[in-house]
Amino acid sequence: MSVGRTWAVALTGLVGDLVEVEADLSNQTPAFRIVGLADRALAEAQQRVHNACANSGLPLSRRRVTVNLSPASLPKQGSGFDLAIAIAALATELPLDAASLAGTVHIGELALDGRLRPVPGVLPAVIAAARAGHRTVIVPEACRREAALVDGIRVVGCRSLGAVARWHGLDIDVDDVAESSDTAVPPTPQDEPPAADLADIRGQEEAVAAVVVAAAGGHHLLMTGPPGAGKTMLARRLPGILPPLDDETALQVASIRSLSGSAVDHLSRVPPFEAPHHSVSVAALVGGGSRMLRPGAIARASGGVLFLDEAGEYGAHALDSLRQPLESGAIEIHRAGFRATLPARFQLVLATNPCPCGQYGVRGGSCSCPSLAIRRYLGRLSGPLLDRIDIELALNRVSLADLATAGTGGLSSSAAREQVAGARLRAAERLRATPWRTNAQVAGSWLRDGPLAPARDVRAPLDAALHRGALTLRGYDRVLRVAWSVADLAGHDRLTLDDVGRALFLKKGVDR
Repeated sequence: MSVGRTWAVALTGLVGDLVEVEADLSNQTPAFRIVGLADRALAEAQQRVHNACANSGLPLSRRRVTVNLSPASLPKQGSGFDLAIAIAALATELPLDAASLAGTVHIGELALDGRLRPVPGVLPAVIAAARAGHRTVIVPEACRREAALVDGIRVVGCRSLGAVARWHGLDIDVDDVAESSDTAVPPTPQDEPPAADLADIRGQEEAVAAVVVAAAGGHHLLMTGPPGAGKTMLARRLPGILPPLDDETALQVASIRSLSGSAVDHLSRVPPFEAPHHSVSVAALVGGGSRMLRPGAIARASGGVLFLDEAGEYGAHALDSLRQPLESGAIEIHRAGFRATLPARFQLVLATNPCPCGQYGVRGGSCSCPSLAIRRYLGRLSGPLLDRIDIELALNRVSLADLATAGTGGLSSSAAREQVAGARLRAAERLRATPWRTNAQVAGSWLRDGPLAPARDVRAPLDAALHRGALTLRGYDRVLRVAWSVADLAGHDRLTLDDVGRALFLKKGVDR
């Protein structure tokens, strides 16, 4: 045939578009050209494809080969088109099965000797192929387990270009053969590290209870206290008491990891935990890239916990970039060549010292920070950001008396996980006729005026705080959300005055 056709996938974030790869021979000046709005990395594929074909014993035609990536108006990035371009170009002269080519999506980068190399984003690309109706995809053997996580599609893993050509019907001797899989590869249990136990925390029962409330409702949390109070220990144990991820969220988390370039060979049910350093840039936090999108820490934490330790050391611009994702649960990245939306439904945990030296207000401590330095340090947490925080804790260092009172057995992660699971089940049952499943997601208007709106005497403390300006309306709604989480943990069907009082206690800054 003079025209070879097959398929590839162009990724924009987690969204994939099917691209038809067409190769045509003509009697013009010998050359190899790629057209169709390709970026620099994709334009360089012509040399990789030429050498890979020659070193695989499948030299390209000496005539002019033109490869078109359709639709031509769709931007295309990266080296994942190499395999599709090579197979389409070879099909212009070699007797490859045209029906097999037309029904197969090819994903992979070519080495100069013809080997197939893995590329980022294989999982979302395979998901896009399956949603578009394709039932067969060829990927590098190193990505086969990752691609096999998608149900309803046949995954073929190959190690070389020659193996792909042989799979499409070419009579060629190769050292390796394609390996196919129609079912997902079972998870590898040893890949899941043991989670730190909540029982390791001693003398901070109030803080542990607040973390359980945060886990029960999916609430954002701010912890303020001196070094050594246990803020980091508490934050790192939060994922261990959260419910396991459902199928959809686990696949989304794995897709983001794949897009980030991390190896994915099974669906992890453990919520992700991201803890970027305080020197992180806005781009590293939000994500982006001039040509190919890379998820930032916000997107990688979706479905789990984003922990910002030493929050007072972060740049104010980086912290304020969290405000929109916290409100909408998604983040939009706009660049000159593309626009992408990534999920950003995470629990934010902030931890900060009370001042730059960490000794302000500490019993027995001596703070040498000027008052202006203290205000500037805490001022990096802006009012609009703090207004989006549901629970604020002030922690003190554990004393010998606290240890003696705590005894030997604290609340374990397994017991806390059972409490959280029960509370979330009650919340899901209460919200079954709504689009929400956790208390942190519920709209404020439904909380205030819906069928389960609190009675006037129950919300009286909230109304008083709103009247004197100690609460904004957004803060009012957030206290109600926390109150419902407290009620779910206590097994209450309606909000009580004690539930609201407990929620107000967890919302620091309100005159109680």
